[in-house]
Amino acid sequence: MAWLSLKVLLVGVSFLGCLYPLVDFCFSGETRGQKPNFVIILADDMGWGDLGANWAETKDTANLDKMAAEGMRFVDFHAAASTCSPSRASLLTGRLGLRNGVTHNFAVTSVGGLPLNETTLAEVLREAGYVTGMIGKWHLGHHSSYHPNFRGFDYYFGIPYSHDMGCTDTPGYNHPPCPACPRGDRPPRSPKRDCYTDVALPLYENLNIVEQPVNLSGLAQRYAEKATQFIQRASTSGRPFLLYVGLAHMHVPVPFTRTPLSADPQDCTPYASGLREMDSLVGQIKDRVDRTAKENTFLWFTGDNGPWAQKCELAGSVGPFTGLWQAQQGGSPAKQTTWEGGHRVPAVAYWPGRVPINVTSTALLSVLDIFPTVVALAGASLPPGRCFDGLDASEVLFGGSQTGHRVLFHPNSGAAGEYGALQTVRLEHYKAFYVTGGAKACDGSVGPEQHHEPPLVFNLEDVAEAVPLERGSAEYQRVLPKVREALADILQDVAHDNISRADYTQDPSVTPCCNPHQIACRCHITSQTDVSTSRHIRK
Repeated sequence: MAWLSLKVLLVGVSFLGCLYPLVDFCFSGETRGQKPNFVIILADDMGWGDLGANWAETKDTANLDKMAAEGMRFVDFHAAASTCSPSRASLLTGRLGLRNGVTHNFAVTSVGGLPLNETTLAEVLREAGYVTGMIGKWHLGHHSSYHPNFRGFDYYFGIPYSHDMGCTDTPGYNHPPCPACPRGDRPPRSPKRDCYTDVALPLYENLNIVEQPVNLSGLAQRYAEKATQFIQRASTSGRPFLLYVGLAHMHVPVPFTRTPLSADPQDCTPYASGLREMDSLVGQIKDRVDRTAKENTFLWFTGDNGPWAQKCELAGSVGPFTGLWQAQQGGSPAKQTTWEGGHRVPAVAYWPGRVPINVTSTALLSVLDIFPTVVALAGASLPPGRCFDGLDASEVLFGGSQTGHRVLFHPNSGAAGEYGALQTVRLEHYKAFYVTGGAKACDGSVGPEQHHEPPLVFNLEDVAEAVPLERGSAEYQRVLPKVREALADILQDVAHDNISRADYTQDPSVTPCCNPHQIACRCHITSQTDVSTSRHIRK
């Protein structure tokens, strides 16, 4: 399995090691005090209304709400896609899936990942003198050169994909539930749904699997510890740093052990507990930034896409973006759709002294904008020979403008239509759909896929997308040609761009497995970061 490939790779890249001390934190003499640090935190399947600052009924995000009060909150901020891998690929490249090649999710058995000719944000910043770290969910390929250590990250600690893509001893609150990993000689039970029962969920530290199956109950605290250690060591060294944290929350809540209980029974749901634990993790990272590099660190929190439909079973809040028209047609306002509930995500920016405090921005922005904005603030250059879909949002962040995108495109992400195709267009405060349906509702039913020519058009003053404009109305006729022109322009632009193709080939032999002789690949290796924290490598 993949352990064979990793052994080969370790021979050639042993300088990466499996511990922090082998990351080059040494100061070169040119970067101290000149370049800002960046902390990017990406929540998983977090709804717009899960942020208390966005939705008063949410009471579980005190740290994030405080960060919003001390910084800038974005209320019209969007994921680059409505599912995991494409959204993450766009964050790290600033390009839509039609350009970077990642149009749908990678699997446990995926041979490929984010195409190697795509340049990541980490690669750009490392070239500019930054030390780079990634904590948490990757989901852009784990086999061979697709691993984070080969995509610009000096340090990696996390799970290579979603935390429900492997069995554990403490399964999360999926609906319906999946069984725990088998033990001893007992064969895995056959679940009634798509569950992973043969191979346990792995936890990596750089190229090594250090635990399989990972203990999900303590994972959030381990992520917090690794993130704060990275910030502390990078700050002490004087090197500027990029830390990208891909949270496991709120994809599938897990049995928590460290989350404070609430007196309110409604707040004791698995989903509410998950929100509080996620918020605590973010608070720990922010506190470390405040203590070590407050004036020179830009912290950006957002989400990869909207929530799964199983939130209905877990009492999660969904906010105002309920997609009434979609619900009426038998679908669901959730992840994978291009309704607002699928891609409008919470977003908060925090940088004391630079980002104005307690500001709500209505600028139309996207996860796509993180790449060009961070590159510009770092004083680096965009990779040549390709087009980008994001924009530099610095002027918005620093309070000098409320102007973001005029047009955004929401790619098909697994519900209706071909993967990655651009059939939903946001134009100012209008939104046009050429395809709808195909989503799984809370009761498990799937709505029929429906194509619309001419497209459905909504005025987003109707935030629930409840009633489309009448096709014969003057408003519709005024908007339609602008939508058609915008769509034609980007398709022509993509056709002439330097685009990539992701390898979605699957091979069971690349499944991460630290011990193929044990049932479910069980192993536990003491993290070598606990052994020594004093050695460094000079590059």
